[in-house]
Amino acid sequence: MASRDTGRNTRGETSTGTSAPDTAGLGARRAALQAVAEIIGQERPPALEETLALAIRAETLSPADAALARAIAVATFRRYGLIRAALAARLERGLPVEKPRLTALLATATAQILDLAVPDHAAVDCAVRLAKGDNRTAHLAGLVNAVLRRVARERDAILADSADALAVNTPDWLARRWAAAYGPERAAAIARAHLAGAAIDLTPRGDAAAWVEPLGAVRLPTGSLRLPENGPAIPDLPGFQEGAWWVQDAAAAIPARLLAPQPGTRVLDLCAAPGGKTMQLAATGAQVTAVDRSAPRLERLRENVARLGLDVTVAVADALALEAQDHDAVLLDAPCLATGTIRRHPDVAWTKSEADIARLATLQAKLLDHAAGLVRPGGRLVYCTCSLEPEEGEAQIAAFLARDARYRRVPVQPEEVGGAAEMIDGNGDLRTLPCHLPDVPGARGGLDGFFASRLERVG
Repeated sequence: MASRDTGRNTRGETSTGTSAPDTAGLGARRAALQAVAEIIGQERPPALEETLALAIRAETLSPADAALARAIAVATFRRYGLIRAALAARLERGLPVEKPRLTALLATATAQILDLAVPDHAAVDCAVRLAKGDNRTAHLAGLVNAVLRRVARERDAILADSADALAVNTPDWLARRWAAAYGPERAAAIARAHLAGAAIDLTPRGDAAAWVEPLGAVRLPTGSLRLPENGPAIPDLPGFQEGAWWVQDAAAAIPARLLAPQPGTRVLDLCAAPGGKTMQLAATGAQVTAVDRSAPRLERLRENVARLGLDVTVAVADALALEAQDHDAVLLDAPCLATGTIRRHPDVAWTKSEADIARLATLQAKLLDHAAGLVRPGGRLVYCTCSLEPEEGEAQIAAFLARDARYRRVPVQPEEVGGAAEMIDGNGDLRTLPCHLPDVPGARGGLDGFFASRLERVG
């Protein structure tokens, strides 16, 4: 049975063992409702981060209420399969999918009852008030009240049905794919890791050991630092202002380390925003050019680079339009389905589709072929994606090596990932899974699902 104590921490992340404030929080709940409704009501929905940011801004929420809104919205998608099933079983005509506003209202309130440490009466009362305050749902306030009170009464029974996270909280198409790619047991472990959520990892600019005690962090085998739950806000931590570290998932930090550029070498970072890998590369003393087609996302990269005092050339451009150049190293973090980030972004499981894979794989192949022409002979190319889908990782590299004889694989060695040999596949490529690193003393385990292949141009 899941813990009731899944709430929010002072950094605004969902977490286990925390408490949300016992306040009315109507604006926070309205923002969460708005963000969720916009996603479930669209055929090709935007990311939750985008809808949440807009909703929080519209409500002019305080930092505490913004964190509560975020916690509610994330919890809704983290258990969306269970929530939908529970509501459908308690509505005479099933879940009203044709009414996204009502579905979102019921779902966000149910998420609070099942997963957040807020009083049931607060979750129910606020949902009823939100229903009455909206012409689209005012006439259904009585239904909302009755259904949510029943959910609260039957909470333990509902959660008792959620033990199989793969069957209950994972879309069928993803569950089927992961079972085929990684085996039923590993697929189930991935789903359980998603349900547990994500800790906050930092990439240190210098010696990681020097920051363990000041931050109260755990040093992971891969070299990242993992923060404990419920610590101070990120900007209030030691080392933030001076740029001693930055927030970056432990798995996302590995590909740039595999490239391992020397000071002064010319490195091209393609699809670079928001810039965690860019900062890693620049911190080595390499001459880094960061390229991305999104100007707004690159603005965040510029801000981070400036805070750290790093020297990076930033260019708004389409990677496929870059002319052939002779770089010592190229890092291609290709656009992908992002199913490796579900533990941190649970909406991904419910907003992407299997049909997206072929389109993305085609783009990845084009980017990989083009990136290959930007590396000098003897230089290195690292291709990576934050996806669990083989078509975006293992199959992509196999096809590339079959059509481009100029490149060979440089296998990842266990010592490069802290001895975690389970993160290296049979070909010598990196393959992290959310269920890897399950036991981290004093912090949540797991890391994002990532694929990376290190290639050398030999011709």
